[in-house]
Amino acid sequence: MPLDAHEHLEHAEHAAHANDPFISLVSISIAVLAVLAAVTSSLETFESASAIIAANRAVLLQDQATDQWSFFEAKSLKKNIYAIAADGGGTHAADYLKKAKSEGDGGDAAQADAKKLEDGREEQIKLSEVHEGRHHRLTIGATLLEMGIALSTIAIVTKKRWPWFTSLALGSVGAVIAVITYLL
Repeated sequence: MPLDAHEHLEHAEHAAHANDPFISLVSISIAVLAVLAAVTSSLETFESASAIIAANRAVLLQDQATDQWSFFEAKSLKKNIYAIAADGGGTHAADYLKKAKSEGDGGDAAQADAKKLEDGREEQIKLSEVHEGRHHRLTIGATLLEMGIALSTIAIVTKKRWPWFTSLALGSVGAVIAVITYLL
């Protein structure tokens, strides 16, 4: 998209050499719309990438949480096996009881770690959704700005004012959407 905006800007510069005040104003508005479109498109790309990165982090955290839950299950099984062995009595019953407690403590730590990782996953999912929402709004803003550039070009070719006014309205709405994206 930034290359498209640059191309429209070049056409506007060529038209500006006609020394017509209307064409000069439209050319300036094309330049402004092109800059706004380029910035909005860049922000749109950034938000898209940020959404993907956050989603990937969420998947990684879920994988780590799954590993911790598996570790917790293993500790829980060992704890129960040692507890059963201790209940059976015998010369090693005290050792088995001690190992059962140790495995239980390790299981509690693994469970706490798994829950923290799941909380982190939820945060990353929410962050991904925020970036995705911004991406969608910026797409709309960039599209409106590009439409404004195209209509400004039509205004130069037809030398009519209504396409230019429409382009200014569309461009303004696109710019407002881009700004509001970061205010909400």
